[in-house]
Amino acid sequence: MLTVSLPVLCRARSMVQIVISSGGAGGLAQWVLVELQGEVEPRQSSGLAGSLLGDLHYTREGVPVLIVGHHILYGKVVQLEKPFAVLVKQGAGEPGPAGPHTHYTVTALIKTKLLFKTRPKPIITNVPKKV
Repeated sequence: MLTVSLPVLCRARSMVQIVISSGGAGGLAQWVLVELQGEVEPRQSSGLAGSLLGDLHYTREGVPVLIVGHHILYGKVVQLEKPFAVLVKQGAGEPGPAGPHTHYTVTALIKTKLLFKTRPKPIITNVPKKV
């Protein structure tokens, strides 16, 4: 179990402990960060949360390919210099002598990212010839 205590200054200049721990013996999930250049605009004004963006595939050489609608993007896999941790706040714990402390659990680690920095190319299938 990974446990880290971070001192945090409060308004009253007292120290607050934040406890960060990992999920358990099963190991942490490995997530991948996807970086896109530009903007992704949804068709509906409801936002992108919870909606499908596109299909992610890999070539035989390991190059990531993202298909969004009628566009295709080619990217590359980049190892992050410093990994990210995905934290879930468990709420305030029991108050101690220095005040209440908050508990966070590490649910996943992000060590790699998929970088798509080129402009999307349109997918064109068979175009019928006019006779």
